[in-house]
Formats: sequence, structure tokens, C-alpha cells
Amino acid sequence: MKKSILVLSATLFVAATALVGCNSSEKKVENAQDNVVEAKKEVVTADKELAVANEEYMADMNKYRQEAAEKVIANEKIIAEFRTRIATEKKSAKQEYTAKIAALEQKNSDLKKKIEEYKEDGKVNWENFKAEFNRDMDDLGRSFKNLTTKKNK
Repeated sequence: MKKSILVLSATLFVAATALVGCNSSEKKVENAQDNVVEAKKEVVTADKELAVANEEYMADMNKYRQEAAEKVIANEKIIAEFRTRIATEKKSAKQEYTAKIAALEQKNSDLKKKIEEYKEDGKVNWENFKAEFNRDMDDLGRSFKNLTTKKNK
């Protein structure tokens, strides 16, 4: 009888261990499935955030391109106005101003081409491009101002 109780106890212990072990596996599978669902949600959220960031980047790029085009057009108007003003100048002064205007016109044209040909290359490169383009556009603006200031003196 002692032997049968001992065997029965051992059998119950093994069966209980097996049942507990099965529950742990089921819980592990359930936890793994929950983790997969959470990971999928995080991926979807990250994709949405990436899409929004990309949309903002494209909107910024388009807006900036429009503003730059407007500045280029304004520069072209300044050049045209200056050409009409120097038409009455003496021949030597007219030649000097015409050469300076041609150089400024070329710079303006180069900037126009540069902004039109810019390709998407990431937000960091875009920010660097904008900074460089702004610097070049400001330099051109100062050159126009210096030219018209000298003319008015």
C-alpha cells in the first residue's frame, strides 16, 4: 500500500508538472501573439508618422521652390528696369553697367536652374541646400542693391 501511494503520488506529481508546463507554453504563445500584435501596431504608427513627415517635407520643398521662383522673377524685373534706366547713360558707363547686369543675370539664371533641378535627397540635404541657396540669393540681392546704389549716386 505504501508503494502504491508512493507510485500514485509520483504519477500525480509528474502529471501536475506536465499540466503546469503546458499552461506556461500556452501563456508564452499567447504573450508572443500579443507582442506580435503590438509590434504590428507600432509599425503602422511609425509608417503613418513617416508618411506625415514625408508629406511635410514635400510641402516645405514645394513652398520654398515657389518662393524662390518668385524671387527669381523679381530679380528679372529689377534687371529689366535697370536696363531701361541705363539706356540713357554715357557709352562707357553703359558698357560697364551692361557687363555687370549680364553677370547678375547669369547668377540669377543659375539660381533658377539650381532650384528647378533639385531632386529629393532627404530632409538633412534639403536643409543644407536651402541654407546654401538662401546665402546665394542674399548675395545676389546685395549685388543688385550695390549696383543700383552706385547708379543713383
